[in-house]
Amino acid sequence: MTFYLLANHLLNFVAPAAAVAVLLVLTSRLLGGLFGSKRPLAHSWWAQAAIVFIVNVAILAAGLLFFGHDGKMLTCAAVMAGAALCQWVLLGAWRA
Repeated sequence: MTFYLLANHLLNFVAPAAAVAVLLVLTSRLLGGLFGSKRPLAHSWWAQAAIVFIVNVAILAAGLLFFGHDGKMLTCAAVMAGAALCQWVLLGAWRA
């Protein structure tokens, strides 16, 4: 396998994690602003996205190890749930 193919496979593996992380953080900031949330955020948007991205990649890797191949719907559902839980913790929403 050439370096180009390896990089292509790795980027395609982590692309869903990156998309979910960025869209979740930006959407939560937009909805938090629309609904008048006055709570100060602990991290900048890119730091939140990076933390959620790392959690998502860890969940994808665990799904790959458990199932033997990627792309299972259970892994996708776990990424969504893990990203939402991570964002919930980062925003301190349990204190609301």
